This record gives sequence, structure tokens and C-alpha cells, in this order.
Amino acid sequence: MTHPNDRPHNNNTGRFEPSQATADRAAAAARLKAENPRLTYQQIADAVGYSNKGDCWRAVQRCREAVIREAGKELVAAEAAQLDDLFVHAMEILERDHLMVSHGRIVKDDDGRPLLDDGPRLAALREMRAIRESYRKLFGVDQPAKVEHSGGVKFEIVGVDPQELV
Repeated sequence: MTHPNDRPHNNNTGRFEPSQATADRAAAAARLKAENPRLTYQQIADAVGYSNKGDCWRAVQRCREAVIREAGKELVAAEAAQLDDLFVHAMEILERDHLMVSHGRIVKDDDGRPLLDDGPRLAALREMRAIRESYRKLFGVDQPAKVEHSGGVKFEIVGVDPQELV
């Protein structure tokens, strides 16, 4: 039997979310199972107020899934922060002037002005492009590639003369 306060409610996204009382009871069940793995789901159900062990088991599973989802979000956020740092460093390299050096000496033009080297800037641009690709993969922006195949299959029997098969 469901508590009146345990009824799910619409969160205005078309999905139903459990009430706070339902979430609290599920969390209590999950904590009991984590602290006392030998307890049966029926014992936990009796302790926290579920009518049967199946409802208790489902509540604990929902808690496990929520923890995994949250850990996944934290991992994605940490990866995104690292990509942000890499992008900032590449941008700093891109915005700097780099002098052309040959054999340990700065290369100068005919008027004695140092020549700029575009190599480090181009390398920074390549890194920035790679970082953006990593962002797209991390957040699932790219659509999966569609693979099409057409044509037939040819079989060859080695050691047999096709003329003899006729």
C-alpha cells in the first residue's frame, strides 16, 4: 500500500518524480542495505515501511541507479573542466607572438626585425580543434555515423575447376 505522501508528481517535463517522502524512504532502505548487507529485503521493507520486499528491492535499485547517474555527471564535469584548462592554454599559445629561430638564433628580415613563426600558432589551432572534438564526444553532440552497404558476396572454392562443376 502506498503512503498518500508517496504519490509521484509531475515535474513539468512530462516525467514523474517521486515525492520527498518516497525518496527519503528509498534512501533509508539503501542505507540499511549498505550498512547491513546480510539483511533481507523483507527485513528492510519491514524496518522502513514498504509493504513487500519487491517494492523495497526496486527502491534500492533506483537509489543505485541515481548514484551511478550522479557519478557519471561528476565524471563528465571533471573531464569538461580538464578540457577547459587545455583550451585556455592553447588559446594563450595562439595569442602569443613566437619568434622564428634557426640554429639557436632569431631569424630576422632584411631590416633587422625578427620574423614571426606561425608553427606554434598552427599547432595551437590543431589542439583547439582536437579539444572541441573531445567536447563533442563527451557531450554526445555528434550524430552516429550511418553506414550503408550494398553489393553481393562472391564465393571461391580453392582447388576446384569451375568448368568441372557444370
